[in-house]
Amino acid sequence: MDKVESSFNEAMIDIYLTAKNECNYNATYFLGMIQDYGGLNAAKRLLHDDKLHGGLTKLCLLGRLDITMEAMIWDNEVWHPLFSQEELRIVRRRLEDLEYFSHG
Repeated sequence: MDKVESSFNEAMIDIYLTAKNECNYNATYFLGMIQDYGGLNAAKRLLHDDKLHGGLTKLCLLGRLDITMEAMIWDNEVWHPLFSQEELRIVRRRLEDLEYFSHG
């Protein structure tokens, strides 16, 4: 695992912990995916799922889109090379659909 991917994995765990500590949201499925597949592969699996994952929906309802996997990917360009253009389009579309960019 290269340095950027390793850092991404840590960031995925960090957003899990932030959701747990700040929102009392224990995203056990998300954490399990990170543990089973690694952060990058977990993210790609979630992006390629046709339905929105529960964590994104829950954090949206809590008003915390800022700590979603999608926001983490979009807002930190260092992660962009880890993803295909199609995956980045999925990230942007999900965030647009949830009006993430209008909350700035």
